[in-house]
Amino acid sequence: MMSRGGAQQIGIRDLTTIDDLSQLKAVEKEVWGMADEDTLPLTLAIACKAAGNIFVGAFDKDNDKDKLVGFAFGFLGREHGQTTIHSHMLAVLDAYRHLDLGSRLKQAQRERAVAMGVHEMTWTYDPLQSRNAHFNFSKLGVVSDTYKVDFYGPETSSMLHRNGTDRLWVRWMLNSRRVRDRLAGKSTNARAETLDAMRLLAPLVSFDPSGKPGRADLAESLARLRVSIEIPGDILEVERTDMGLAREWRDATQWAFREAVNAGFVVAEFCRSIRGQQGPGAYLLQRGTVSELIPEV
Repeated sequence: MMSRGGAQQIGIRDLTTIDDLSQLKAVEKEVWGMADEDTLPLTLAIACKAAGNIFVGAFDKDNDKDKLVGFAFGFLGREHGQTTIHSHMLAVLDAYRHLDLGSRLKQAQRERAVAMGVHEMTWTYDPLQSRNAHFNFSKLGVVSDTYKVDFYGPETSSMLHRNGTDRLWVRWMLNSRRVRDRLAGKSTNARAETLDAMRLLAPLVSFDPSGKPGRADLAESLARLRVSIEIPGDILEVERTDMGLAREWRDATQWAFREAVNAGFVVAEFCRSIRGQQGPGAYLLQRGTVSELIPEV
């Protein structure tokens, strides 16, 4: 594993050449375990880049030839009447994940999107992945008002898609104070407020004594202004040891997110530790709209 000081030799820049773009496949296959048919075709990558879409990469400069060790790919989209960037992929090789390259790649994406006059970026991720939830909500400041069931179909060749491909569709308001504060590391107050709120909430989905997901009364929960949804601390470990239990968590959280979003709740925050120790995480959802939650939109 590279030392943290090694981050200085990792450069973030646009992918500009066919050689740069040809390195995408190796990163996709190592990070996600994808078969060739599920990776981004080189010809499509070349065309997307030529059409003005965003490819930024993290390159290890220790080699005679720059080695791509992480990348982010986003393409232009159209949502709720405005042009957006949809960030379709973000990947970092395992040996480099301790260097905060994911954050650097997202900030590079944001800089390029803002320079294009784009004010919102969207992407999807598996809401059972607590590490990604923490990164997206706590560090980047996303929000979500959309849950997608089996977004990529029941499964793909990726080892990460064995338990379905449900996704939260998140929205990153690039110029909002919320996002600027999170990128500047000013999330302490938000975390304290979220923890305080969690202590007062009866979760819509929570751990029962056996470690299975327990469901609360739906009508009672959705009558409140705020609800929470708990998830395992490491769903990949649950999938490895008990796929049946992992599928129970998928079914329960799918039910909770869909019902809450349909009832007018927005996924606003995520806390990795809600009981004074690392363990189950929880989402905080509150009634309202994204524009109410982030007035700068």
